[in-house]
This record gives sequence, C-alpha cells and structure tokens, in this order.
Amino acid sequence: MRPISRRTALAVTAGAVAAPAVSTAPAVAADTTTATSERRQVTSGRNPVLRTDLVTRVTPRNNWLVTAVALQYSHRIDLRGGVIPPSAFQVKATVGGQTAARTVTRVYSSTIAEVDDRSRPGRPGDRLIIELDPNDSNARAAVTDPLPLDRAYSVRQLVDVHTPEGDPVLRAGPFASRNDDVITPVVDDFAAGSFTDSAGFELDFRLYQPEGFVRNPQTRTRYPLVVTLHGGGEVADNNMTQLTSNRIAVTFAKPERQRRDPAFVLSPQIPLPRPMDGPDGTDWTDAKVQAALIELIDTFVSEHSRNVDTARLYLVGLSSGGRGIYSLLAKRPDVFAAALPTAGWGDSATMDRITHIPIWADHSVDDPIVPYREGRFGKPGTWTLMNALETAGARVTRGEWANDLPKAQFEVRSRELLRQARATRSHVLFTSYPPGTTPVNPHLAWAQTYENDVVIDWLFAQSR
Repeated sequence: MRPISRRTALAVTAGAVAAPAVSTAPAVAADTTTATSERRQVTSGRNPVLRTDLVTRVTPRNNWLVTAVALQYSHRIDLRGGVIPPSAFQVKATVGGQTAARTVTRVYSSTIAEVDDRSRPGRPGDRLIIELDPNDSNARAAVTDPLPLDRAYSVRQLVDVHTPEGDPVLRAGPFASRNDDVITPVVDDFAAGSFTDSAGFELDFRLYQPEGFVRNPQTRTRYPLVVTLHGGGEVADNNMTQLTSNRIAVTFAKPERQRRDPAFVLSPQIPLPRPMDGPDGTDWTDAKVQAALIELIDTFVSEHSRNVDTARLYLVGLSSGGRGIYSLLAKRPDVFAAALPTAGWGDSATMDRITHIPIWADHSVDDPIVPYREGRFGKPGTWTLMNALETAGARVTRGEWANDLPKAQFEVRSRELLRQARATRSHVLFTSYPPGTTPVNPHLAWAQTYENDVVIDWLFAQSR
C-alpha cells in the first residue's frame, strides 16, 4: 500500500513448491549458460513455480470474491496459440475449516497477476492465471470480517499440457502449491490510516491518492475529495470491509474512473462496539462518530490545502451511510458540492437547509430494511425526504425504472432523467426501483448506482 504524507493528526497504520511446468519460449539469454538452461527447460518440461497468489474482486452484488489463482513460474510460458483446458488444474479452498473444490473456468498465460476479461485472454508471460467460477459457494473472501485466506488454497496440475505441435509446455506432477498472498486490484491501492479527534475518539480510514499526487506530492494540482460512508453491515474493526463489502469506494478509485476524474477517495470505518445514542443515534449520526468524521474531513482538507479542491467535496453513502449524508449535509450545508445517498433515511424538518445542494438519491420501493416511505427509527425514507425538499423549495426530478436492467439500458434511462432535470433547472434527482426489480435483496439498491457512469459523471460535474 502507498504511504500517506501527513502530520500526527493523521496517523498511518498501515512459499514456493516446485511444481512441474515449462516455458516453450525461445531462449533469450545474456550468456551461453543461460541460453542452454532455457533450451533445457523447453525440452525437459520443468519450470518451478516461484509463488502462488489469490486474485480477488469486489463485485457489485456479491461483495468480495476469490476469482482466480495466479501462478508465477521461473520461466516464460508460450503456448504458441494453444489453449489450456480447465481440467488441467485442480483447485481446492479450505475456508472455515471446510475443504472443497473450486470450479476452474479458464486458464491462460499472462505477464501480470490479473484477470483478463477479454473473450480471448492471455499472452506469453511468466504467470499462469487460473480463473474460478464466482458462483461457487465457497468463493467468498469475507463475511463480516475478511476470511483467513493465507495458504487457504491449493493448486495442482493434473495433466500435461503441450503446444499444438506437441512440444511439452507444462508437465503434471504430484505436488500442489499453496497461495502466498492475496491480491485485490484497486483495494490494494488504498493506504490504511487512523484519525483520533480532539475528544480522543478514533476512526480508521482508507485513502486513495490520485496518481498525479503520488508521483509529485509537491504538485499544485487540486483534486476533488470523495468521502464514502459505508452501511451498517460494515461497522467493524478490520479497516477493510468498507472497501470490499460494496463497490462504493472502489468505484471512484478504479483506473478508468481515475483517468477521467482523478480524485482523493477517503473511506472511514465506524468501530465496534457499535455506537448507539438514542433511538436514531445509529452509526454516522452517533454524536461521537459524527464529530470525529467532521473533524477528520476538516483536518484532511487542511493538511492537503494545496491539493484538495474545496469547491468539489462529495459525499457518497448507502443505507445508514445515506442517513449520515442527510444529517451531515444539514449540519454543514456550505461544505459539500453534491451527494449520492442510496437507500437512506433522515429528518424532514432539516430539508429546508439543503435545498441548494445537488443530490441524486435512489431507493427500492420494496426495501424491507429501510422502507422507501417510512424509513427507520421514526425518521422517514427517501420518498418522504424528497417530498420535504420539494415543499422547502427544491425542484425534484423523479424517475422510476427496473433496477435489473442491463447497464446500457439503465444508463439510457438515467441520461433521460438528467436531461429532464437540466431542462427544468433541477439539481435534485430521485430514482425509484419498482418492487421485484432489485436483485438479491431489495435493500441493495446501490449495485447499479456505482456502476452507472451517467450518475458518477454528474457527480464530478458539480461544484460549489
């Protein structure tokens, strides 16, 4: 993980089994001895595994999954156009004391330990990527806390692999290798830190820093700051599941988004024991938590005053994180440029304080956890809050469509809603999802929200 530069106010926390295999690449060596060794590898079919890594992925609906195993070999593997059948490898996972097979779906060589999503994946390299079925019952990388995955997976080659011409590429053998590490793209780019406020209350956080800032911390380029507020299920002491349980933070740090909108992404986590002060003093509205959150944001902005664009501070949150957004906006109405609250609830009486703030809210009509109209703990849900905003003077643009539409169709509907909002000069948008259209659980309305480029583009276009 990359280090964070700050003063003491922000305190940063931060075995190979020789499996039979071979590279069929032509020998390229600095001397005759090395070239001879390479030729022997080609003809003998022996090429030791140097390390084994699990490759995981944060998914929109199924959370954090182990999606591949990456084997690094001593020498380059060139299949010469050949294909490795999934049956060539056996992968087993030992999770929660239970050992069971994982389903191998594709195998290909690569230069990096990364899943290749192309229909014809792979290229000659010293890695072998063994993709696994994400629908396996033992695919999860976490429950409430991350699972102990070090050396939890074993990989064994069962049959020899040859080029189309019959040359040996990978030879089977009796030994299995176990994973040395766990790789999670994007998540691994977040530094881990903690912040202790002036009252002594501590919040853990993860921070993504834009590449331009990392390359040159002395730059005067100013970047937006996205603050993500997780849901109640991610209240924990692991400083991880606020990134991996949902794609809320990953959305803003993934390479394709950072190329379009480089930004700092700050993702705090509420600690255990769960703070509760009063009937609705839950999570982000708990007095201790909220005071620490406000101080964390203020301190971060102050410490990075040369590089944070204070006109572009954004709040993004789901479930109790959405509740936190409505509360925080009302208490700091002149700080944030825009917000994305999903499946949240709040105080109707405070909506008159935030009529000027651009908001794109969404909620499933049949949400059983945070009811669409009634909300929680006597505080109303999104539908009622949008009505209160209208009563207070904000123009709300509403749309309703299925939450299980394919991404392209979903974005077409979002784009049309945005056109309507612009035509009426409305800066508050509200998307509702009809009953039975939000997959897995009606409460999980956010699965499409953070995959929606129209919504994220809209967010980054907002400025105070």
